Amino acid sequence: MRLLPMKEPDRSWRSIKGQWKKDAESVGEDFSTFSTGSFAAYDGLTREGDHPSLYCLSDGERVHAACQVSRLMMSKFPDPILRARFIVVSPVYELGIADAGQYAQTMVALFSGIVWLSRDTMSASHIRFFLRSPGDSQFFAALQASTPGSLFSKFTIDGALIECSLKEDEMAESA
Repeated sequence: MRLLPMKEPDRSWRSIKGQWKKDAESVGEDFSTFSTGSFAAYDGLTREGDHPSLYCLSDGERVHAACQVSRLMMSKFPDPILRARFIVVSPVYELGIADAGQYAQTMVALFSGIVWLSRDTMSASHIRFFLRSPGDSQFFAALQASTPGSLFSKFTIDGALIECSLKEDEMAESA
């Protein structure tokens, strides 16, 4: 799976919602009530067309998740950071069509895409990744262990927030 910018026509928010509506309705869920609230941020950001900060996780045929990604300065960091938040996933994960293992794989793939962005098009040495819930932190717990092959010099999980810093030599290799 790849993390890609949401763009017209195939990866627009309207197209993604259409796909997800079919997914929800395939198990008898009323999409109009299912999507209330959780998609409000995206509806607002895309009211006037594509929004450059929105990304979707796609396998080429389906979009599995989406999030807002921003490169910004924060006073507690000397360099720009990458922040990912407002994660939404396809109804297949929320309505039991896909199992918990598939959900975990999707969340890890989304995080991996954010790490890739931080090393490529949205260069940043620090990442703040806001999980959907504190329960999702279990999928990333092993990354807190310091190992020689790790990409991270620091990796913490507090509640539903992952904060990590890339090792300096990893940043130099990607430049």
